[in-house]
This record gives sequence, C-alpha cells and structure tokens, in this order.
Amino acid sequence: MQKYICSTCGVQYPESSTAPSQCPICEEERQYVPAEGQAWTTHEALVESGNYRNVITKEEEGLYSITTTPKFGIGQTAYLIVQNGFTILWDCLTYLDQETIDFIQSKGGIDAIALSHPHYYSRQVDWAETFDAPVYIHQDDQEWVMEPSEHIQFWNGEEKELPGGITLHRLGGHFKGGAVLHWKNGDHGSGVLLTGDIIQVVQDTDWVSFMYSYPNLIPLPSNKVQHIAEKVEPLLFNKLYNAFHNVVEKEAARAVQRSADRYIKALNGQWFTT
Repeated sequence: MQKYICSTCGVQYPESSTAPSQCPICEEERQYVPAEGQAWTTHEALVESGNYRNVITKEEEGLYSITTTPKFGIGQTAYLIVQNGFTILWDCLTYLDQETIDFIQSKGGIDAIALSHPHYYSRQVDWAETFDAPVYIHQDDQEWVMEPSEHIQFWNGEEKELPGGITLHRLGGHFKGGAVLHWKNGDHGSGVLLTGDIIQVVQDTDWVSFMYSYPNLIPLPSNKVQHIAEKVEPLLFNKLYNAFHNVVEKEAARAVQRSADRYIKALNGQWFTT
C-alpha cells in the first residue's frame, strides 16, 4: 500500500495497492494530462532519488518562501508567515524533507495551513500530520480534496479571520472557492496579499491578470474579474506575492485595480482598432 502522487500536478492520493487510473484534477480543463499520458510517483521515490531539495528564502521580515528545486509538478511556491507566536503556511508543496521540517520547527512549527485552490493541495495531509496543524480550505472546493483527513477544516462564507492580522478571502474565479490571504501586518504594516494564482503576477510585475485556465488559456469573463476587483478593493496592501515567486513590489492594490480595468477593456474589444 502506497500513497501515489500525480507527477503532473503533485497532488497525493490515499493509500492504495496500485496507482489510480486517473487524476481528476489534471483531467479537468484547468489542468492537463501530458501527451505521454498520466504518470505517478511516491514521496519515498522522490526522496530516494536524491534529486530534490527545498530552497527557503527570507522574503521580508516574518515571511519565508519555500520552493522545490528542480521543479516538481506545477512548481509553485509556498509561503510561511511567522509573527507574534502564530505561524501559517500558505499553499503547499509535494516535497517535504527533514531539512525543511527542522527549519520550520526552529520557527515554532506551523499553527495553520491555508490553501488558495486545488492545484496546490499537493501533500497537505502529510504536512498537517507532521506539524499537527489544521488545514483551511473553502467549502466550495471540497469536491477536489483527493485525500480526506480530520485535519482539514472547510470554511464557508466570504472571509475567515485568523490570528496575527491574517484573513482569508474567497474571490472565486480560477476555482469557485479560490482564496487569497491578506496579511495586514506584512511589509512593515503596509499590508501583503498572497494570491496563489487566483490573482496572477505577469511578466511585467507592475501588473496582474486573471484566468479560468492557465495551461489552456481560458480567460475569465469580465463580470467575474470586476467582482474580484471589487472584493479586493477594501483591502490595504502594498505588496502582492503570487505562487511563482513573482512580486508586485509596491502599490499592489492599485496594480490589481488598473489590471482589472485593462483586462475588462481588452475582453470588451475596447483596445482593438482592426
């Protein structure tokens, strides 16, 4: 019996004697099954390969990024907020080694894990068991939890307050329960928004964008983008971190609003003259 991991999205499944026949997360239009077909691995195989390690970087006071190298699965970054006796992991990784555990334990462990959307659930249950932490997932995405656990706590409504000036906000869009994390004490009190890819920082990091499916380039409708912008507008934040180590370094709240305006104008054909 082993816990099999989808090699494409990095999500782990419950123990079984054989690998699952399919990965529902990858077969859905917001992900993809590679041309060569579905592939599976295990965490034990990743560790035994000796190829992987996690790189931990201090991004600013109280905020650390954790990224697996070389890339595995989607290749997202998880973030650890450490402040005033409360530590939260935002989004999750498949790979977890003893060095990472030791570092996190040196910061006081993990008091909570919160997830933006199903593509980053990865090995959330094993992380939760390792650090004895609850996992917060919006109830609207309950169907996408492939490995159930008593550690998972489904929250509902539009926001959930946690200690340390941290609030989860459901924005929807990319997934119905898609959430972002607002850390009002981040950036020396100017505020930080952690978005996964519910709000995506683009190559020009003064701007962001919004998509229903990133690998398949399916946009969100303009009314949904407007809805996201309106829900974010009351929040105070100077910086925005996405899931791929891209950062809007300043005036991020303004960047979200002007980016939403640009996106809506483009969808409505207001930029095109031909």
